[in-house]
Amino acid sequence: MPKQTIRDLDVGGKRVLVRADFNVPIADNGRIMDDLRIEATIPTIEYLREHKAMVILCSHRGRPKGMVNAKYSLAPIAARLSEMLGSPVPLATDCVGPDAEQAVGAMEPADVLLLENVRFHAEEEKNDAAFAKQLAALADIYVNDAFGAAHRAHASTEGVAHLLPAVAGLLMEREIEHLGRVVANPERPLAAIIGGAKISDKMVVLRNLLSKADVLVIGGGMANTFLEAQGRFVGDSLVEDDQLETARAVIDEAKERTVALLLPVDVVIADQFAADAHSKTVAVDAVPEGWRIMDAGPESVDAYAEALQPCKIIVWNGPLGVMEFPAFARGSEALAQVLAGLDATTIVGGGETAAMIEEAGLASRFDHVSTGGGAFLEFLEGRELPGLAALRDK
Repeated sequence: MPKQTIRDLDVGGKRVLVRADFNVPIADNGRIMDDLRIEATIPTIEYLREHKAMVILCSHRGRPKGMVNAKYSLAPIAARLSEMLGSPVPLATDCVGPDAEQAVGAMEPADVLLLENVRFHAEEEKNDAAFAKQLAALADIYVNDAFGAAHRAHASTEGVAHLLPAVAGLLMEREIEHLGRVVANPERPLAAIIGGAKISDKMVVLRNLLSKADVLVIGGGMANTFLEAQGRFVGDSLVEDDQLETARAVIDEAKERTVALLLPVDVVIADQFAADAHSKTVAVDAVPEGWRIMDAGPESVDAYAEALQPCKIIVWNGPLGVMEFPAFARGSEALAQVLAGLDATTIVGGGETAAMIEEAGLASRFDHVSTGGGAFLEFLEGRELPGLAALRDK
């Protein structure tokens, strides 16, 4: 069911509480290492400012376990937002209580205020009704623009939505629109590229995509489990022995459904799990004892490119290799270049994959780079996201 958005409400002169997802990586020196999620919320903030709303932003960051912890303060976010918007964004010292109330009370139309980390209160993750009521008391309207947190039923993502007129922000709208094209009635052929370390983390989404995809590419550590399930020797590679039967069932189901299931044909292997390990590229059947698979090789990427060429929609979640080590990120980087050049709707989700595409300067050549990790996967699994379900239907 389509959801109402900020365009469906008169926000002029109203206090609008916007749940954003500012859970971004920040270095010890306070430098924001990836501001994709902050930048993605700017259109919603600017729309509300242009329509003379008072914009009250709230978010979580990290896992402070319900206690105030300066390490997880949103102060660096407030500073970055001030730069992006070209006007000051003050940070309230709390998200509820006298300081938050006073800061909101001093706001003028088009002002922007950021509340401190909602997870400094244990009640947030418990979806505590009294805490949600305190948050709701700060505003006239609630907007959820935090797709990356929409799979959590927390006070600021779900609880508040039952206490105020609740609609989607422009980022949330864009996420639903693009991912909905994959889940509902997708154009065909549809391809899914699923990577990452463990098959167990992605099994539900793999099963769901088998009923929708025409091409399924499996990469990353999880491909090793599939290779071993086919009877191939993978040396010291990461394999989930308890998932071998499941992998065989996926392979069999793909055959039954005539889904082209692609695994690596050549691999980059290393003599240890380290950035400076000795490495070489070998055929997938030639992994020696004592070595481990760390990335997909160039012939694999060529094979994927050929299979993806005719596809109308391609969705990608998870890397092909151990991306934290530059020597083993090349397969993912090469695949990103391939996708950027295809005449298809390309949708990317997942922290590592999205960050790599941003870093490579390729984001503008993809139709949609999702801000969601867990939410992205749960949406593709066909599950209801609590933070989305609680918003007003069109």
